[in-house]
Amino acid sequence: MKVLVLGGAGYIGSHTVYELADSGAEVVIVDNLETGHLEAVHPAAKFYKGDIRDRGFVDSVFEQEKVDAVIHFAANSLVGESMTNPLKYYDNNLCGTKVLLESMVAHGVDKIVFSSTAATYGEPERVPIMETDKTEPTNTYGETKLAMEKMFKWTGKAHNLRFVSLRYFNACGAHKSGIIGEAHSPETHLIPLILQVPNGKRDAIQVFGDDYDTKDGTCIRDYIHVTDLAQAHILAVKYLMEGNESSIFNLGNGVGFTVNEVIEAARKATGLPIKAVVSPKRAGDPARLIASSDKARTVLGWKPEHTDLEEIIASAWKWHSTHPDGFEKK
Repeated sequence: MKVLVLGGAGYIGSHTVYELADSGAEVVIVDNLETGHLEAVHPAAKFYKGDIRDRGFVDSVFEQEKVDAVIHFAANSLVGESMTNPLKYYDNNLCGTKVLLESMVAHGVDKIVFSSTAATYGEPERVPIMETDKTEPTNTYGETKLAMEKMFKWTGKAHNLRFVSLRYFNACGAHKSGIIGEAHSPETHLIPLILQVPNGKRDAIQVFGDDYDTKDGTCIRDYIHVTDLAQAHILAVKYLMEGNESSIFNLGNGVGFTVNEVIEAARKATGLPIKAVVSPKRAGDPARLIASSDKARTVLGWKPEHTDLEEIIASAWKWHSTHPDGFEKK
């Protein structure tokens, strides 16, 4: 099986490539390296540097590589930036996907797994969130991801393309080898921000609000180990390869952890003190966001192996403690 991974030099993409390679698949990566890292590319994968908005480039890849399926991670994904620069997100996320789909149709590639987001739901009607719940995004990022899902749906109806969309919240952790991990600039994710404190990169971690209606007053979020997410993408490819119909799946731990619980787990995992400072709430931060993954477990046979929060953070610390500047040399 040959799989084309778009955004395969990024955080979740690179971990998925490692899992694909371990499973014996042949992997082709396309990444423009805007946020990805050449150092994260698996040595066994074939790498093409380019942008999916470039039709000629995308066509050339499909002409050279007879792929069985596509996994699509190539998108901008910063919620805050999406609100201040929405047109960047429409250009990259939507225009890029439009060009990609045109090329897939032209070359007879009819299976795609899409890295979506639970931000497609917006403010949840209930917790845990189900795939059938209403989708009303509260930011441009979620809006563009939802529009990408609709593009797959209607292209599928017109051209017999089949897709799986995976909606999840917070990817975290790092590869067991410590060779690759999370490296964003700027960093916006909670666990790597927390780990910047014991790494000497910041004095304290900010906790935005401590008076939410939760057990300790801080926000509850869903955290899933990046390797478990990678496995879900591989299972979704298998699902499509077996001829199944298009579908959408949530990926979540079904429990959720408060910000304070994450900080305390980081103290235990690192064995180091981590100062926390309470700051005012941020606008639009729901008290709890947890996705139900019952459907993915039942239909795809997905079984997350890394559910212990301290273990997840320990894997992240293995990476961050040896790569305090990400993939840059010390």
